Amino acid sequence: MTTLMVQGTTSDAGKSTLVTGLCRWLRRRNVRVAPFKPQNMALNSAVTVDGGEIGRAQAVQAQAAGLAPHTDMNPVLLKPNTDIGAQVIIHGRAIGNMDASDYHTYKTVAWNAVRASYDRLAAQYDVVIVEGAGSPAEINLRDRDIANMGFAEAVDCPVLLIADIDRGGVFAHLTGTLALLSESEQARVAGFVINRFRGDIALLEPGLDWLSSHTAKPILGVLPYLQNLHIDAEDALPREPMSEKNAGALRVVVPVLPRISNHTDFDPLRLHPQVDFRFVAPDAPPPPADLIILPGSKSVRDDLAWLRAQGWETAIRRHLRYGGKLIGICGGFQMLGHAIHDPHGLEGAAGSARGLGVLDMETRLEPAKQLCNVQGTLVEGGAAVAGYEIHAGVSTGAALEQPALRLGERHDGAMSTDGHIIGTYVHGLFDSPEACGALLAWAGLEAPQTLDLHTIREQAIERLADAVESHLDTALLDRLLGLSRERP
Repeated sequence: MTTLMVQGTTSDAGKSTLVTGLCRWLRRRNVRVAPFKPQNMALNSAVTVDGGEIGRAQAVQAQAAGLAPHTDMNPVLLKPNTDIGAQVIIHGRAIGNMDASDYHTYKTVAWNAVRASYDRLAAQYDVVIVEGAGSPAEINLRDRDIANMGFAEAVDCPVLLIADIDRGGVFAHLTGTLALLSESEQARVAGFVINRFRGDIALLEPGLDWLSSHTAKPILGVLPYLQNLHIDAEDALPREPMSEKNAGALRVVVPVLPRISNHTDFDPLRLHPQVDFRFVAPDAPPPPADLIILPGSKSVRDDLAWLRAQGWETAIRRHLRYGGKLIGICGGFQMLGHAIHDPHGLEGAAGSARGLGVLDMETRLEPAKQLCNVQGTLVEGGAAVAGYEIHAGVSTGAALEQPALRLGERHDGAMSTDGHIIGTYVHGLFDSPEACGALLAWAGLEAPQTLDLHTIREQAIERLADAVESHLDTALLDRLLGLSRERP
């Protein structure tokens, strides 16, 4: 077994995509490879084959490796619910909320979970590709570090350092990060990768020569800026605006809640050629739309208060009066009822909040999370649905007597009596081409085209593997991984 770790000079430097590309590149060569992220802070998550919860990026990396997502691939997941606190998830299960200071103390316990998961993966696979978090140069977090060099030092693995040239300052990022590491950590850096380059590589080469000479570190390669690369985001909202759609496109808007979760739910809509999709930023007025979708939230009552303060309640009621369609997913579904009760203080101070009241139901947050992958059909029309549930809420009320989805022997969600509102706990509602088309037709789109998200994701993973093969020093990668180039 060999381990290689990818760390970044900053968040969003390209760690997740490089790990994804490496996993598929190795799988192509029949290497048994597994992804691993010791600690992740993200509100985009996925349900695993063993019934737990991990970061969504690790689920995509598992797909690249040809594996089902497992909690060992991301043993510590932090889901922020305030600016200084987060829900702490260990081996796929929430253990409670902690502020930053409490979690820093808890890291010694979290390390045991990290090491146990890593040891299990190391025993099963030829190679483990590890993704760091943030930057190893965050010297204020060096004590008890389990996410970057602290992990690499403990398991004695080499590290690749990746930086994003598209944002500028790439040489400062790489040399500055290296300078802030200890001597043993500097020696552990096996080389640099520069990400998202566009332009004439000849103009970059003098800088590459200087960097290699100045640091005495090899440059494994320069990855190109891959236009229209569509792959699930780890956490940040998409950086690239979608191309303009034609005048007949269905207008779909989603408010960017302060604690928006699982915004990857909307990737099929962002990519759909007949949908004019927009994330509406804070302080921007709610625009005219055919369909408004309230997304998931890690702090439902606080985000509902924020919606009201931003004018969305008034806009939603006006939208419905004029025949517009409305969908609420998970936390957004809970907002549609009369009230949200949090007697245990799971998402903040214990108490209740008034909902939007457009569905006859209310929700009570309970400590036990519902975590499961689901398959079923839309009640209206019978289109196939495949997704997952991650929620602590239990909703009750007359609205649920007219459900939106049929999931095997049970029902989910609600549809309003006038047929204009749908609420559901199922994430990935639009992932199935059949369900996506049916919901777009319900929202008013004539003759929706088919969009297959799984195929799009597979194409993106293959492009990343192609980039690894074409633009990185694969002979050096082989030496770092202890692999023979003769391997099939």
